[in-house]
Amino acid sequence: MKFQRIQDLRVDSDLSQREISEFLHISQRSYSHYETGTRGIPAEMLIRIADYYQISIDYLVGRTDHKEMLK
Repeated sequence: MKFQRIQDLRVDSDLSQREISEFLHISQRSYSHYETGTRGIPAEMLIRIADYYQISIDYLVGRTDHKEMLK
């Protein structure tokens, strides 16, 4: 499954794959696999990515079009 939204968020934030991978404490190559869908994203990474962009995990995985997290 390709996670187009994590790529779109990164590009919209003018970040490189290296910058976001450093935040996540993973290699740039691992992050690239997440964006292309050649490797699944562990739940821990989804949480970190959602926290970084302050959005919901449901938005990241395409279950909703609402970025904001429910409280």
